[in-house]
Amino acid sequence: MSVEFPITAAVRSLRGKKVEFVPHLYDYVEKGGTRESAKQLGVDEHAIIKTLVFETNEKKPLIVLMHGDREVSTKNLARHLQLKSVEPASADRATKWTGYQFGGTSPFGLRTPMPIFAEKTIFDLDRVYINGGKRGFLVEIESKDLLKVLMIEKVEVAIEFI
Repeated sequence: MSVEFPITAAVRSLRGKKVEFVPHLYDYVEKGGTRESAKQLGVDEHAIIKTLVFETNEKKPLIVLMHGDREVSTKNLARHLQLKSVEPASADRATKWTGYQFGGTSPFGLRTPMPIFAEKTIFDLDRVYINGGKRGFLVEIESKDLLKVLMIEKVEVAIEFI
């Protein structure tokens, strides 16, 4: 039995680049985050990768891919980028830049090209779960495929949840 899943810009991008993926649908829960998706899919939250949109003090967008059980240190990110500050983009601006609804943001098939940074330990995992371009929809791919498909700069900006 094949599962019907949404054909999003992310799915089209992955197919266009010949990246194999396994679609995973789950019941989206408002403010449930990666903890909820990990619970529903029965996977480690560390393997769920968040696609986070940030804005620099120069009002430029960028994306950070981060483990579900970690946060981004905006201080360390700004320092890495040699900028004064970096802060999370508003939901409206993130949607405008990415073309995806907040909570369903994927790094694949973005509306606006922007730099993508990824926590380097993501690539220690064989497989990761990352948003497929819609709320309640993750795609499971090999972490090394992120490097094949996206222009990624690896960073060390993770902090553990307190």
